[in-house]
Amino acid sequence: MLTHKAYKFRIYPTKEQEILIAKTIGCSRFVFNHFLAKWDETYKATGKGLSYGSCSKELPSLKQAFDYLVLL
Repeated sequence: MLTHKAYKFRIYPTKEQEILIAKTIGCSRFVFNHFLAKWDETYKATGKGLSYGSCSKELPSLKQAFDYLVLL
């Protein structure tokens, strides 16, 4: 018989760590949504989506345009 095991972990971050975690998740969400919208536009225009390479080439300029993305 196959049994599945699961582990639960609970973390108790300090206030500084909570802020950093929230900032990191917020920045990641912003970048994901940015490239999702860009992928959508490209797909509608050309019928092909974006590759990882084309997105990663644009990331440094995105970081310069938005100061708060230095966390990534």
